[in-house]
Amino acid sequence: MSLSQPSISNIPALKVSAAPQLSPRPVLEPLQLVQTQAVPRKVLVLADYVHPYVYRNGFPSGLPEVDLVLAAGDLPGYYLEFLATQLPAPVVYVPGNHENEYITEGDTRIAARGVINAHGRVVEVAGLRVAGWGGVPKYRESKEGQYTDFQARWGLGLLAMRARKDVDIFLTHAPPPGPHAGKDHAHRGCESIQQFMERRHPKLVVHGHIHEYEGKKFEYTDTVSGARVVNAYGYHILDF
Repeated sequence: MSLSQPSISNIPALKVSAAPQLSPRPVLEPLQLVQTQAVPRKVLVLADYVHPYVYRNGFPSGLPEVDLVLAAGDLPGYYLEFLATQLPAPVVYVPGNHENEYITEGDTRIAARGVINAHGRVVEVAGLRVAGWGGVPKYRESKEGQYTDFQARWGLGLLAMRARKDVDIFLTHAPPPGPHAGKDHAHRGCESIQQFMERRHPKLVVHGHIHEYEGKKFEYTDTVSGARVVNAYGYHILDF
């Protein structure tokens, strides 16, 4: 039996579908970056005076929640420990010229507990770099909590090297020269503090030692370093 070859006319035509119509690519809008403003930190600053509104039953009711406490010297050890006990925020201090930041237990004098002594150091707390320098320029013999001009130049020069870069806050007891410096020799400003400010550019300088009776403004802006300089006498709450 012979097989017949199919004719070309008997082969069904191949149907080719039309190419699908592609929709045009959407035009993408430029990516919009949402800039969020940093929430200011609340900083409680204190110096030189056990304020009755702070040292009371019920503290810290009536005050906003704070992120950091800075004690700028001449505050007794029991007061520092009270702050550390009553507040969840870290408490950083430098000693003043009265050297009273201690607790006496029996015959023993010990440093206040639960707080951070920043003298001669750079500490990192609440996401901030805080440099500290306690004491005041020497104004009488045989007195603790004082330093000579040479000791200030050496110590603050060493502190600037330890910092390695700019700091956020500079916590001192003595003020820099300028509007907050006292009129008398014991409350004069410290030139080496000013030099540190110009070298490590703190945004905020917090000091004590100058009492309210001087009649000076609570804060000013240093024209050379750009720092905000605050006298912490009593207590104040800052946005930073």
